[in-house]
Amino acid sequence: MLLKKLYTLVFLRTDTAILLGLKKRGFGCNKWNGFGGKIEPKETVIEAALRELYEECCVTVKPENLQSIGQLEFTFEGDPMMMDVRVFSATVFEGTPIETEEMNPKWFPYDQIPFKDMWLDDALWFPYMLKGQPFYGKFHYQGFDKILHYSVEELDSMEQFYLKHK
Repeated sequence: MLLKKLYTLVFLRTDTAILLGLKKRGFGCNKWNGFGGKIEPKETVIEAALRELYEECCVTVKPENLQSIGQLEFTFEGDPMMMDVRVFSATVFEGTPIETEEMNPKWFPYDQIPFKDMWLDDALWFPYMLKGQPFYGKFHYQGFDKILHYSVEELDSMEQFYLKHK
């Protein structure tokens, strides 16, 4: 039986660049990624996304400025836990990103996103997020550096997706 654990992932964007963080410890160490993590007890997905963003780069986003853009499901060969990751994007935020114990933030122009130093799957679903197109992706890894199979589908809206997958 597959167990499921819920996570968040937030990307801040401008007209010309995306903010990524270099993970300094734990899962995904030394990879560039968005900001996010586990949901705490009694916390909503939105509350967790906003908390993790602030904890990891000291930037705040109002809930109404957080756009639900995708859902990713990750499984790993031999591991009964599925990571259910809710992906958000924001173009309106407050504060200047600063380095924390967990992440070192850096702005990347859209044509210089460091995919070679990111999770393999990022190159497959990032194009959807960057054009503001809701998406749903499933990735099955062998270890952390080989995708055995995957699918990414374009969605009309995240609301429609969640209603269909209750």
